[in-house]
Amino acid sequence: MEIALFQPDIAGNLGTTLRTAACFGVPAHIIEPCGFPFSGAALRRAGMDYAARADTRRHADWAAFGDWAAGADRRIVLLTTAGATPLPAFLFTPSDILLFGAESSGVPPHVHAAASARVAIPMQPGFRSLNVAVAAGIALAEALRQTKGFAA
Repeated sequence: MEIALFQPDIAGNLGTTLRTAACFGVPAHIIEPCGFPFSGAALRRAGMDYAARADTRRHADWAAFGDWAAGADRRIVLLTTAGATPLPAFLFTPSDILLFGAESSGVPPHVHAAASARVAIPMQPGFRSLNVAVAAGIALAEALRQTKGFAA
């Protein structure tokens, strides 16, 4: 299981997501460009010492990430408010990459179309979306629960 952030806008959310990835032992991909100056110092502030311990891979753009994912034979699962499958009904595989869009704009149509699956986290009516770092934690926990479980 891996996670990927498409052109993240907010350093704090990236740091929180990298911290989550480090704590759960999953690689994290950053698909650039970011909406903030991407530096080690910014990540340390946002993700504390956890961000430095995350297995992080940077991709220059969507094309570079897509090439990597195809070469690694990975299924891209887009978490989106426009998802077709509710999170509890989706069946994950251990080699999935959970993709999350930019906080301000999600992902563009060509990225949406390139995903193998689109999944939504159910929410109460009238709410647009969750914070991306919160959504990443929820989806990653469910995916790991399904594919390898958690130690008690």
